[in-house]
Amino acid sequence: MTSRERVKTALRHETPDRVAIDFDATPVSGIHISVVERLREHFGLEKILVKMHEPYQCLGRVDDDLAEILGTDVRAANGPSTFFGFKNENWKEWRTPWGQEVLIPGEMNTTTADDGTVYLYPEGDLDAPASAKMPASGYFFDTIVRQDPLPDDDADLNVEDNLEEFKPISDDTLAFVRSQAEIHHAAGRFTISNVGGTGLGDIALVPAAFLKHPKGIRDIAEWYMSTVARRDYVYEVFERQYEIAIKNLEKLNATCGELIDALFVCGTDFGTQDSSFCSPATFTDLYAPHYKKLNDWIHENTGWATFKHSCGSIPKFIPLFIEAGFDILNPVQTSAAGMDPEFLKSEFGDDVLFWGGGVDTQQILPFGTVDEVKSEVMRKLQIFSKGGGFVFNTIHNIQAKTPIENVAAMIDTVREFNAAGG
Repeated sequence: MTSRERVKTALRHETPDRVAIDFDATPVSGIHISVVERLREHFGLEKILVKMHEPYQCLGRVDDDLAEILGTDVRAANGPSTFFGFKNENWKEWRTPWGQEVLIPGEMNTTTADDGTVYLYPEGDLDAPASAKMPASGYFFDTIVRQDPLPDDDADLNVEDNLEEFKPISDDTLAFVRSQAEIHHAAGRFTISNVGGTGLGDIALVPAAFLKHPKGIRDIAEWYMSTVARRDYVYEVFERQYEIAIKNLEKLNATCGELIDALFVCGTDFGTQDSSFCSPATFTDLYAPHYKKLNDWIHENTGWATFKHSCGSIPKFIPLFIEAGFDILNPVQTSAAGMDPEFLKSEFGDDVLFWGGGVDTQQILPFGTVDEVKSEVMRKLQIFSKGGGFVFNTIHNIQAKTPIENVAAMIDTVREFNAAGG
């Protein structure tokens, strides 16, 4: 099978020739740039400066030579801009706080405070307030809340302020996405696109690190409270966002069509380690109507599968995601309460594809022994691969300081499982 055929077979909940694999196709299935460099060294690949193509989480680009070794079946066809509003182009050298020399986008500008904190700026504009920071001991950026004082009367809130970032997709962006999709399609890869605009309250996007002077509700705690205290306002934001998103998806479909196989729709988290951010009733009333309209349009007008990311303990939400029309669930956080892999596979495995869940990145991969990693990966492969409906990936991104021998053990175990025919 080609990679594209392999993932599509898994999406039909049929057994492909081997378990499909993803590393680096989405912002929640990637590898920290420090680990990418060490993987290249481990496998004896050409020594190059790795590109930090996702600065927010400091994810490193997995080039084709490493992707081939990892067995990656999925590639991304996204817009040219990063989470901070500047483009991934005109690469320049940069030394990270942990001492690694990397390549960063030419318009990415930083300053460093006396205490070693690194500040990052929207669109690279040093005259704008910084929108993210990394402590001297850190390995990724945290967004900075830049919320103006809200009006005393909620009736004076302006929905337009929370829609500033949702704009018509440009012809340049569409052409850029198509150029990537054509390459991946010709190579037989499964292609996923994430052009933004469909996040519906994704808390990583609420502070709007890509805007120089964001307006509206931009504080994370304030936004979560607003889903209860200002539900009519949030509902209207979602309704307007949906209208803009559909127009953009129409353009994306007209430009790319069958060159794209899946769409990263939403990264909004609903689970914590032991509980959830909201009740299933809130999800049903506030989020589900818009998700369902998005997914229905995509399924009625395209051949794309739809990808939903949500960390945490979400066993009560998974049937609601399925009802809303999502085809794919990521990252499958089996370490969270109620997320036992055997339960997930038996209860929901016929209705949703699990994209992730391959190994725990909180404890096992970074702190376990090689044997513990191998055992965990083999167990997850045996459970999730039955009858298709699975793309192997870690539970969220592989983090900095993860021992390279553990990452290699994970890769070797997947290879062994696939070589043995599952």
